[in-house]
Amino acid sequence: MKILLLGEYSRLHNSLKEGLVALGHEAITVASGDDFKKYPTDYSFHSAFFSPFWLIRKAKNLVFKITTIDLEKIERAVRFYFLLPKLKDFHHVQLINSDAIETYPFLTRFLYKKVFQNIESRSLLVCGDETPVIDYLFKKEMKYSVLTPYFNDNSLAKQFHFPLKYRTKSYRKTFDWLHNNCNSLIASDLDYKIPLEAMNYKPHFIPNPINTNIIEFKELEINTTVVIFLGINRGSYIKKGISFFEKALTLIKEKYNSKVEIIITENVPYNQYISLYNKAHILLDQVYAYDQGYNALEAMAKGKVVFTGAENEFTKHYNLTDRVVVNASPDVDSLVNELSYLIENPVEIIAIGKRARAFIEKEHHYTKIAEKYLETWKKESFD
Repeated sequence: MKILLLGEYSRLHNSLKEGLVALGHEAITVASGDDFKKYPTDYSFHSAFFSPFWLIRKAKNLVFKITTIDLEKIERAVRFYFLLPKLKDFHHVQLINSDAIETYPFLTRFLYKKVFQNIESRSLLVCGDETPVIDYLFKKEMKYSVLTPYFNDNSLAKQFHFPLKYRTKSYRKTFDWLHNNCNSLIASDLDYKIPLEAMNYKPHFIPNPINTNIIEFKELEINTTVVIFLGINRGSYIKKGISFFEKALTLIKEKYNSKVEIIITENVPYNQYISLYNKAHILLDQVYAYDQGYNALEAMAKGKVVFTGAENEFTKHYNLTDRVVVNASPDVDSLVNELSYLIENPVEIIAIGKRARAFIEKEHHYTKIAEKYLETWKKESFD
């Protein structure tokens, strides 16, 4: 098969491409690189004119202030439009999200229609914020969610612009159109599967693919110092509950001092990010999740102990009896207790790291996951 993978926010599509290619298929990625993360892509619609130059950015911001028109969104749409001649003769197209082109919804729908004219088999992947997911979170039926900070303080609306936009009429129209014009709806982890099913959708659940062939596992060694890594994306700082980690680390540093080394980075490109945490034993990811996101899974594949989502729904789904990851809750005392236990019991750090790698190889191996995607696409296209 020849597959078009449209959009990228986490390296999911890149890993899926690697799995598909390993199975003998052809796959092409088309994406913007996702701002400072700079994920690789075969064809890019990155806003190369308006984003890098200071004076042009100032002019762009002035235009937005006067007219509310985002010129970067316009540029991405234009660049994507000129890629259309290259996006033909594919057997399947998958969108990473209903906003995969990162432009205005009316332009998004126009461009999707152009792509869909030539590709009959289509899937929509839900691996992040999406209309029915956000709708469900507003019901407040889960004990916490990525919207919990917003629910506690509505003045944070500006910081939650990205998830909240999916409840607007224009973005809802795009999702509904895609749901009606794609053969399959796929959820990448339980944080999206649970809300979709609660909103009466029937997604296929296919875990994130992780390329364990290129992610090297090294058994953790601990001499006198436990290294803890926190990588901050300022755009998702509140949404991921990073302040809980920061407060916990302050207490841990006071408590253990020379027994710990703490590394904190902010808004670094993807390749730099993953190299910076190589020396770490423990990686702090997020507190409002039920399952692991992509960064957490890659760190687990390296054998790190990751603090992230691992709620009862996760352990039950995968029938786990031993910890492969530490469930990070939005509670400073809980985080301090978990970190303290690991610092005082380094053998457990090594054991969790080994189990984490084994779990990734069993449940997230990139070629096994690619096979599941192929099965879903073929089944839904011919049903």
